[in-house]
Amino acid sequence: MKTLLALVLSIFLSFSIQAQKLPRIKVLATGGTIAGKGASADRSAYKAGELPIKDLISAVPGIEKIADITGEQIANVGSQDMSVDIWIKLNKRINEIYKNNEADGIVITHGTDTQEETAYFLSLTVRYDKPVVITGSMRPATAISADGPKNLFDAVTLAASKQAANSGVLLVFNEYILSGRDAVKTSTTHLNAFNAPNSGPIGQVYDGKVVMYQKELRKSNKNTPFDITGLTKLPDVAVVELFADAPATAINAYVAAGVKGIVTGGLGNGNLNKVNSDAAAAAVKKGIVVARASRVPTGRVTLLDETDDAKLGTIVADDLIPQKARILLMLGLTQTSDSKKLQEYFFEY
Repeated sequence: MKTLLALVLSIFLSFSIQAQKLPRIKVLATGGTIAGKGASADRSAYKAGELPIKDLISAVPGIEKIADITGEQIANVGSQDMSVDIWIKLNKRINEIYKNNEADGIVITHGTDTQEETAYFLSLTVRYDKPVVITGSMRPATAISADGPKNLFDAVTLAASKQAANSGVLLVFNEYILSGRDAVKTSTTHLNAFNAPNSGPIGQVYDGKVVMYQKELRKSNKNTPFDITGLTKLPDVAVVELFADAPATAINAYVAAGVKGIVTGGLGNGNLNKVNSDAAAAAVKKGIVVARASRVPTGRVTLLDETDDAKLGTIVADDLIPQKARILLMLGLTQTSDSKKLQEYFFEY
C-alpha cells in the first residue's frame, strides 16, 4: 500500500512540476471576428465580439499543453470600432502585467480591420522586451473551418517561445510571423490576410515550432521615447487620401477643426497636387505638422524629391502606410512639435 501511495504521489508531483514549468501566458481579448458569431456556419455574415475569452481558449485543442493560460477581457468590439481609448487601456494593462510579473508572455486577440494599427501602436509604447503577440481571424468562431483556433494556438506557441523575447510586438496570422511595425492587412476576405509588403515575414509557426528568419532592426518597445504612462488622450491627427483632381476640402476642414497633425496619403512618391500643396503649406504656417505618406502599398516616400518639402514645411513618413504614419505622428507630438525631430522619428521608428 505504501509503495502504491508513493508511486501515486510521485506521479502527482511530476505533473505538478511540469505544470509549474509551463510558460504563463495571459490572453488579452479585445473582440473582433475571432470572437464573432454567425447565424449560419456556411455564410459570411456575423457579429464581431460576441464570444468571451474563456470560450475562445477552450475551443483550441492542446493549448493547455504548451502554456499555463489565463484570459482577460479588455474590450469586446469589432475592430472597426477600435479607439485610442482602448489602445491606452491595453498598453497600460500590458505594462502592468510585466511590471507585476503576472505572465511570461502576452497574446492579444483582435479584429483584423485595425490590427495592423494596434500592433504598431503597442510596438512603440510597451515598455518591456517580453513577448507581446497579436492575432485574430478572418472567419468567425461559428464558421466552417474557422481559422481563429489555429491562429490563437500559433500565437500562444510564439508567445511561449524564447524567440519572441526582444523581438518587439509581433503579429502572427496564417502561420506567418510579422513585425508589428511592418504588418499590413492585404486582403479583405482571404485567410492569408496579412503580409509585410516591404520586408516580408520574419518567421513562421508550423507544427508547434517557431522558426525566425530575421529581426526588426528599427527601434521599438522600451527603446522608444513614447512612454504614455499617465496620458488619457493623444494629439488629434487626421489622414487625408488624395486622388486625381482632389480638392483641398479635407485638409482645410481638418485645419478648421483644430487638428495637431495631418498625414496625407499622397500620389506616387507621396505627391500632392497644386491645391493640396497650397493647403498643406497653409496648415504648416498655422503650426500643424503635415507628414507625407503614400497611397501606394510599397516603397518609401523620400525627402526633397518631386515635392519640395523644405518649401512646404512638410515631413515624410518613410515607408509607413498612412494609418501607421498617423500613429507615429500622434505619439511624436506628445514629445515635440519640432518638425526636424519628428522627421528623425520617422526614420528611426
